[in-house]
Amino acid sequence: MASAVAVSVVLPAFNEEGTIERTVTETLDRLGEFLPAGSFEVIVAEDGCDDRTPEIASRLAEEDDRVRHIHSDERLGRGGALEYAFHRARGDTLVYFDTDLATDMAHLEELVDCIRTDGYDVATGSRWLPDSDADRPKKRGIPSLGYNTLVRFVLRSELQDHQCGFKAIDRDAFETLADEVEDDHWFWDTELLVRAQRRGFDVTEFPVSWTPKGDSKVDLVRDVFGMGSQILRTFWQLSVSPKITRTRSMAAGTVLVLVALALMTLYLDPSTVLEEMRGADPLLVALSGLVYLISWPLRGYRYRDILDELGFTSERTVPTERRTINSILDELGFTSDVGFLTGTIFISQTGNLVFPARLGDGIRAYVMKARRSVPYPSGFASLAVERVFDLLTIAGLAGVVLVGLAVGDPARLAGLSAELTNGRESGRIGLIVAAGVGVAAVGVTVLIVLTARSERNYVREVVTRFSDDAYANYVAGVVGSFVGDVQRIASNSRAFLQVAASSALIWTIDVLTAIVVFAAFDVSLSLVTLGVVCFFAVSVGNLAKVLPLSPGGVGLYEGAFTLIVVGLTPLAASVALGVAIVDHAVKNVVTVAGGLVSMAWLNVSLTTAVEESADAEESVETVPSQD
Repeated sequence: MASAVAVSVVLPAFNEEGTIERTVTETLDRLGEFLPAGSFEVIVAEDGCDDRTPEIASRLAEEDDRVRHIHSDERLGRGGALEYAFHRARGDTLVYFDTDLATDMAHLEELVDCIRTDGYDVATGSRWLPDSDADRPKKRGIPSLGYNTLVRFVLRSELQDHQCGFKAIDRDAFETLADEVEDDHWFWDTELLVRAQRRGFDVTEFPVSWTPKGDSKVDLVRDVFGMGSQILRTFWQLSVSPKITRTRSMAAGTVLVLVALALMTLYLDPSTVLEEMRGADPLLVALSGLVYLISWPLRGYRYRDILDELGFTSERTVPTERRTINSILDELGFTSDVGFLTGTIFISQTGNLVFPARLGDGIRAYVMKARRSVPYPSGFASLAVERVFDLLTIAGLAGVVLVGLAVGDPARLAGLSAELTNGRESGRIGLIVAAGVGVAAVGVTVLIVLTARSERNYVREVVTRFSDDAYANYVAGVVGSFVGDVQRIASNSRAFLQVAASSALIWTIDVLTAIVVFAAFDVSLSLVTLGVVCFFAVSVGNLAKVLPLSPGGVGLYEGAFTLIVVGLTPLAASVALGVAIVDHAVKNVVTVAGGLVSMAWLNVSLTTAVEESADAEESVETVPSQD
């Protein structure tokens, strides 16, 4: 039977024991003045309070059937509590206002009528319209004026006041917007209004009388900074992200790389670089290619280990049955042989060299689906896990090199410092920065691994030590999703150590390849110095390639590699760039050669794989992850 309730008023309450009873009573009285009996309800959205608010709200609900108490065991945030209560409200007109009743309750009928009678989808009181009567102190008025001006300018809102706690929304409009609004704290109001306008809903604001009551719960430093970041996030999502297509990304990235190369010619003679490259020992260059080739079977072994430990539900069995990918493959008559997996990686990495925006990443999922019938979600998830271990290993290895030298042999580090800096102030600064980055890399890596190996969320503990509001939780959640990928493997100690060890070996070989290339240029650096420089140059170069600005990161890798070498050694920029170009070229030649052989062997077309994987990736993004 349909509910007779037409209007639901939600009162977001966090530790309001001193005001909540009076607020509920006055709200009921006001609603009773212009609405029929039984047509409204008042909901106390109690948001994880640690005072007597829950007890008072429960008592009020027991004494009056027009009152409901919706409790949350944990803090949801102001916006989160409102959204949680709205989903459980019975009315088609949803109203909320702050429990301190700073806005004159004489405006309540006008607020409700905006939705029920005038036909607006969203209505809000405003303290900044000419006819508004708002007695605000400067410490709250100036930040509010600046904030609202920023929202109008950046997010193109037509409203004057976005944070007045006196709003109403139609049920259908709320159901449409609820999933789009991401913030769950103070910015929730603003995001709701902005997205409603972008969606074409009818939004109105009207002047209200407003008097501040007590101290605001908004932290002018913490929350205003957090809301500023949310403005940028919303701007990106509404105005920037929709315009970033793969074609535009490729075009912009190519232009940036070309501009960087053009600028490089202003302070570096290309003929000098070519001369240095021509002087490189061809036998050692060829040897570097053989060294790099050794890492590829290891990539296949590592991918097999990842697949062994990732459990997914087969689409051909009942939903509750959990099985590993290998058991799926075995039942289908296949085996996850290392040769096939190595070839698959060769093909996907070749795709990254040919196509922009790392489109080759999806090719692996396509090949696993087309040749081994592995579901797309499993293929994309395994790729994400591999990428996480790559990033952890790159950061960790570079850090361990310097930290290990400093702890194990201070004298050697002092000698290394003298050789690297060669008396240059810029070199000393570069070494100090590199050491700092190394320590930070090791610390972050250890923190993430500890979190992944434990039920305790160390990342969240560290983040919330600085702040415990919704924005801190948001940051912790982003890092947590990163940790979650590691946790897929970390649940099994043997598998975790196996994948971590193979990752370290793979990237060590990558560094050894660069060392051999340096040897081909006959540079006058000790082996220890060369090792340290190569670890940093290769690590930073590969991190630069994460940005999908050019196919295979060509230009990005060379630029980052050269900057590190020039900053940490007395080598000329022409030599550093020559080594970077040859090092990257050798690795790309090996990749492409392996990719061509693998495509012929597995009968895979790159263009078909890209088209199929792009469609599959979009569909997979809408499917909830399996835990």
